[in-house]
Amino acid sequence: MVRPTPATPPTPRPTTPSRATQARPTQPPPVVVITGVSGSGKSTVGAALAGRLGWDWADGDAFHPGSNIAKMAAHEPLTDADRLPWLDEIGSWIDKEAEAGRPAVIACSALKRSYRDRLRAGRPQVRMVYLVVDLKTLHQRLTDRRDHMFHADMLGSQLSTLEPPAPEEDVLMIKSAGSPEQTVDQIITWERLGAFLPSTMERRRD
Repeated sequence: MVRPTPATPPTPRPTTPSRATQARPTQPPPVVVITGVSGSGKSTVGAALAGRLGWDWADGDAFHPGSNIAKMAAHEPLTDADRLPWLDEIGSWIDKEAEAGRPAVIACSALKRSYRDRLRAGRPQVRMVYLVVDLKTLHQRLTDRRDHMFHADMLGSQLSTLEPPAPEEDVLMIKSAGSPEQTVDQIITWERLGAFLPSTMERRRD
């Protein structure tokens, strides 16, 4: 389902797994995928979340092939044919993190449901967060941004492609307002990631 930020914090998950849970095969460490249109703050929030948790971090833009970068530099919107190999590269990165037993955070627009489904297929550890930003703020951020391959005049193409998460997708929707640190606080709370904070992990080891 779509999980908008509730008014009451969720009940913490138990720190000691039940015998039934212990008997299940070990699931790979979590990977949080920060999604949303360009200018929503995916990279800023994602890097801050990874830094807070001490997890691996990647920006999905780095996985675009040269042909995609050239199209965006020429103000040409990407097509499904352009994006699918890019999504598969991101999926491969998530798989490598799982093989290494490392939790991670990655930013990826994942504009369509089919894109989100592609990233989650066979990857139960993936948690998705969708950053909600009003149109005026998006345009201002893109106009102010310098030396980026995505231009402000391409925002319309992303919005026309966008399929906001549906209730059954189980995507956390967070309003990207205030500071990135405040948005990170909300993600940690509603995705119940507090147990992964370095200070918490250190106390457990002690």
